[in-house]
Amino acid sequence: MSSLSAPTRFRARAVLIDLDGTLLDTIPDLAAAANAMRDDAGLAPLPQHTIATFVGKGADVLVHRALSGSLAGWVDPDAFERGRASFQRHYLRENGRTARLYPNVVDGLEHLRGTGMRLACVTNKPAAFTAPLLSRAGLAHYFAAVVSGDTLARRKPDPAPMLHAATLLSVAPHEAIAIGDSLNDALAARAAGMRMLAVPYGYNEGLPVDTIGADAIVSDLLDAARRIDPVGAA
Repeated sequence: MSSLSAPTRFRARAVLIDLDGTLLDTIPDLAAAANAMRDDAGLAPLPQHTIATFVGKGADVLVHRALSGSLAGWVDPDAFERGRASFQRHYLRENGRTARLYPNVVDGLEHLRGTGMRLACVTNKPAAFTAPLLSRAGLAHYFAAVVSGDTLARRKPDPAPMLHAATLLSVAPHEAIAIGDSLNDALAARAAGMRMLAVPYGYNEGLPVDTIGADAIVSDLLDAARRIDPVGAA
């Protein structure tokens, strides 16, 4: 007889899913744009794996980190404004060019939709990049609501985007579950009164996913979907 316990199950009416590092591996696109920005500033390119650790707190923080070459780096306002304009120009070109779906993302979304779950995408990516990326990846139609990094004045780890998504889906915060890959996702969900499932393959600024305090770590989106029972199900 096996000594392994059954995976924890969760009940919900809605699921709020992160984008970068959870649905899509967008690092190649982000790295290409960040290094093009650095080239405009007369800086040498950074390795893709280094830029991957800079992702997670929105485009503005990525610009600061990529220009300074440091996770804790910050550049002066003039350099930042030039860098942001450069990054946005390059990322408009790169966004979705080489991004790829993580394994079982579509199967997971189909499973959730099949149970009648309400779905929202909640991301720190600016809206100008979020909608085109979801469309190019063939995922836009799964989401009844999308909350981007500039939809509100505050973004994750603040709970405001999670609470706004719950309102858009007409559910109470405790009736929603978040799925993400980073501490930002976990902090936002916890502050909003939601449970949070973490995938292990995302970015999280280079830190192990088991350090973020998720309610469970799942292998992929399909694993997460199979652990969520719709409220009202037998």
